[in-house]
Amino acid sequence: MSAIRLILLDIEGTTLPIAFVRDVLFPYAARALPDLLRTKAEDARVKVALGDIAREFPARAPLDVIRDWMARDEKTAPLKTLQGIAWEAGFHDGDLRATLYPDVLPILRGWHDAGMRLAVYSSGAAQAQRLLYGHTQEGDATGFFEAFYDLGIGGKKIAESYAEIAQRAGVLPGAILFLSDVAGELEAARAAGCQICQIVRPEDGTVAAPGVPHAADLREAAAAFTPTLAVPATA
Repeated sequence: MSAIRLILLDIEGTTLPIAFVRDVLFPYAARALPDLLRTKAEDARVKVALGDIAREFPARAPLDVIRDWMARDEKTAPLKTLQGIAWEAGFHDGDLRATLYPDVLPILRGWHDAGMRLAVYSSGAAQAQRLLYGHTQEGDATGFFEAFYDLGIGGKKIAESYAEIAQRAGVLPGAILFLSDVAGELEAARAAGCQICQIVRPEDGTVAAPGVPHAADLREAAAAFTPTLAVPATA
C-alpha cells in the first residue's frame, strides 16, 4: 500500500451531518432563490447557470426546473452554483453557521499539523465549500485545505475525476486517500487507483458497502490509515 500524501474528503455525511444540509442549507436556498434570480440576474455566475438551464430545458421556466432539481436532490452544476450563491449571502450575514461532526476539526488539525495535505471534493460548488468551512461554529477551518474541488472537475462517480485531481495535486492516485459516505463515489476513486474508506455514521443511517474499507468517523479512519500521524489525544 502506497504512502498517503493527500487526504481527499467529501462533505455531506463525512464531515458535516446530512441533517444540516437537508434541514438548514436546502430550505434556506429554496427560500432565497426566487429573489436571487431577480436581484442578481446580472451576476456572471447566475447568467451561466441560467444559460445552462435554458439550453437543456428551453420550454420551461428556470425556477420550475430548479425546484424540481431541489425536490429530487439532483447534483447538477447549475443548481449547485445557484445554491452556493444563496448560501454565500446567508453565511456572510451570519444567518448560517456550519456545525461539523465533533470528531472532524480535531482530526483535521492533527493531520494538518503533522504535514498531511488535505483537500475537499464535493458536489457543492467550490465557493460554497469555502463558505461552509469558513463559517463553522468553531470558526474558520479553510486553512486546513489546499484545494476545493467540485463538479467542474467531473462527476464524483467517474474514475477520471479522481485521476484529474491526482494530476492537479501532483501525486499518484495511489497516494490519495478518499473519504466519503457514498459507495459509488468510493468505487470510482478506487477504479482510479486511490485508497478509499467509507465513513459510516450511524446517526446518518449510512449503510456499510460490501468490500469497501469503512470507519465510523475520522478518528477510526486516522487510526486505520495514518497511524504515525500526530493526531491529538483529545480527538
